[in-house]
Amino acid sequence: MTRRKAQFFLQNAESSNVIEVGKPFYKTIRGRWKTDYFGNENPIVLELACGKGEYTVGLAQAFPDVNFIGVDIKGDRIARGSKAAETLGLQNVAFLRTDINFLTEFFREGEVSEIWITFPDPQPRPKQEKHRLTHPRFLALYKLLLVPGGTLHLKTDSPELFAYSLEQVKQANGVDLQYTTDLYNSPLNEIHLGIKTMFEQLFFDKGFTM
Repeated sequence: MTRRKAQFFLQNAESSNVIEVGKPFYKTIRGRWKTDYFGNENPIVLELACGKGEYTVGLAQAFPDVNFIGVDIKGDRIARGSKAAETLGLQNVAFLRTDINFLTEFFREGEVSEIWITFPDPQPRPKQEKHRLTHPRFLALYKLLLVPGGTLHLKTDSPELFAYSLEQVKQANGVDLQYTTDLYNSPLNEIHLGIKTMFEQLFFDKGFTM
């Protein structure tokens, strides 16, 4: 482990807005985010595979009356989002370090109002299909966690993942679908508030549209 990574992991261990193995909330927080962590009844929004947490932090700034939780397995990534939230004094932000496959261990049915998936790994090879975050097994998981009528947001620069995801969502029962192939020139872009992940900014700077 590099010294820089070691510093990130130490920061996570000391940060109150990071929940990970070894911390009390890690085993007790399921169904108790509002009462035990945030101390309010505001809606809960997840950013899955949040990376450095750009969306988690950006949305938390824009919506102080909503609770945002970034989820990622990479500790050195969420450390950056954790630090950014602390620097900004945000009290409506948390980061959960875990595998997305284990979300039901941390959230109860209907505990989440919205889910954001921003620029996930497209897992392009056929044998990787089950790892795509819009695979039917994940969509079923999201449906379980979301409140009735809850929203799933997806942003991707992969045409293949976009087409795959669109087909899977269309096949899902009870899904109200809104989508665009040109986000930056669509009314839907207002929802995103100009927030961009590091990967999205690189993509945008090359002149590509969504």
